[in-house]
Amino acid sequence: MTQLDSYTPHSGSSAVHVGHYDLSLDYDIEPNTLRARAVLEARVLESCSALSLDLAGLTVDRVLVNGRSVSFEQAKSKLVVHAGDGFVAGESLTLEIHYAGTPSPASGAWGEIGWEELSDGVLVAGQPVGAATWFPCNDHPSQKATFRVRVLVDSDYTAISNGDLVSVDPQGARTEWTWESREPVATYLATMQMGQYRRGPVDSGPYRPSRVPLTLACGEHLWSQAQRVLAKQHAMMAAFEQHFGAYPFGSYGVVVTDDELEIPLESQPLSIFGCNHLTESWESERLIAHELAHQWFGNSVTPASWSNIWLNEGFAHYAEWVWSEVSGRRSAHDQAVEAHAELADSKQKVVIADPGPKKMFDDRVYVRGALTLHALRMHVGERAFFTIVQRWTAQNRCGNVTTAQFLALASEVSGGPVEPVLHDWLFEKKLPALP
Repeated sequence: MTQLDSYTPHSGSSAVHVGHYDLSLDYDIEPNTLRARAVLEARVLESCSALSLDLAGLTVDRVLVNGRSVSFEQAKSKLVVHAGDGFVAGESLTLEIHYAGTPSPASGAWGEIGWEELSDGVLVAGQPVGAATWFPCNDHPSQKATFRVRVLVDSDYTAISNGDLVSVDPQGARTEWTWESREPVATYLATMQMGQYRRGPVDSGPYRPSRVPLTLACGEHLWSQAQRVLAKQHAMMAAFEQHFGAYPFGSYGVVVTDDELEIPLESQPLSIFGCNHLTESWESERLIAHELAHQWFGNSVTPASWSNIWLNEGFAHYAEWVWSEVSGRRSAHDQAVEAHAELADSKQKVVIADPGPKKMFDDRVYVRGALTLHALRMHVGERAFFTIVQRWTAQNRCGNVTTAQFLALASEVSGGPVEPVLHDWLFEKKLPALP
């Protein structure tokens, strides 16, 4: 069994691929207690004596493999499943795992991540290895799967997960919400959001209505303000489809928590904002654009390993500049010039194509990633640049990608090698001059 990712060496397994997660959650908000069953449709990739899954802070009661109870053990953040003479490469399995406990975020190099209690509700922030705080999984971005999530919760609360809402089943004082994602989801993007939320469409206000349905969930007291601030998403969606290609999912949702959040969070196909992000400022507007752009870059087109995270954050940051340009504010070039000047005044200690686990969320990965894209745009020209971007999102829809793949596609479309132009931006610490 080999390590999947040096950035997250204690997460993920090369021995198994989970193609579908069927999760049934019974959650009590006030005491923060969870009783759950996870059914995983999996395929063994490497013959082994035991299979390892990620699960942190919750206690497993029973494990069944193809309907038969088997032995298991838990150690730190791992669930190790044994079965007879072991597992043979190529065989398909149904793993049924019953577990319970008091879910809580996991602490690590990136702070607290995973299942987190709000002042009244729940938020899940799974990036990069927080999925294991609420369900057993193979927790790595290369291990995408479809999901079906049922959540039984007090009827005062709305439960939101990935994909489409397929049913709402009142059961006395409690209600079961069922969500289904038919497009594959990376485990770090699997989410659960609960609160006393009102749900409905986002009004377009003064903007032309988006082709893609846009939805909102937030407290009643925030509804009008959220509608006013988020109406511009209709124009953002149209602009991003024009520049980045067709939106990769069936709808896009936003959850706004009653709590203030330090940063917004991306999930698939939704984003989570704090009440503090509902302002008319450019700071809020750029974050709204950034999170929407992640649906293309990160959620649909997902890094094959965490070292390629600039392909998420560089593109999403560049989308802020694209929106600035389209909406009649500053041009992308003016934004790039200012960003370059600010970076030039700071220490350059990050190689963005391989920043290392401690610096994978460093602001320089975001900003220099965007500058790398702008340098490419200036080198190949407007038409070729957005052709590259649109082919990138179309060819790799719902897939996993690397920096090498991006350079190869950019070279193919532009008709000449781009690696010499982008090498110093991606693979050296010293900041190149902006073309």
